[in-house]
Amino acid sequence: MEEAKRKLEMTLKGSGYSLTRPRLAVLEYMLGREPVSVAVLTKALSSQIDRASVYRTITLFQILGIIQRHTVGLKYRIELTDMFAEHHHHFTCITCGAVTSMSEQALERFVDKLAEHYGFIPTEHQIEVQGYCKNCKQTQTT
Repeated sequence: MEEAKRKLEMTLKGSGYSLTRPRLAVLEYMLGREPVSVAVLTKALSSQIDRASVYRTITLFQILGIIQRHTVGLKYRIELTDMFAEHHHHFTCITCGAVTSMSEQALERFVDKLAEHYGFIPTEHQIEVQGYCKNCKQTQTT
């Protein structure tokens, strides 16, 4: 947690912002979590900070590359970027919305080989596989 707080403070200060209680609360909540909706985040932090502060913090964090969006249909969820979390990808259930993280070195090597094949130098990437989780898969096949 202290390392993440230090990174957040440095990132904010580098862009002319300060570390505030709402910004720290959002970071603390999101550390080590799967992507969450803004509604879930707002509800979870409602006893600590107001809704407007959550939205302002999310907007600032997106601009500064602290969080990223994952779109599922017409909705989206947010999570910390690789700056604060181990690089990973997602399986997202299109029925219940469950998100499962995956971190596979074989997939990373494949992305690197594809980039090399096309003469491309990647700076970042996200892969999201949408389908049915094991619970929802059973309802789809019956």
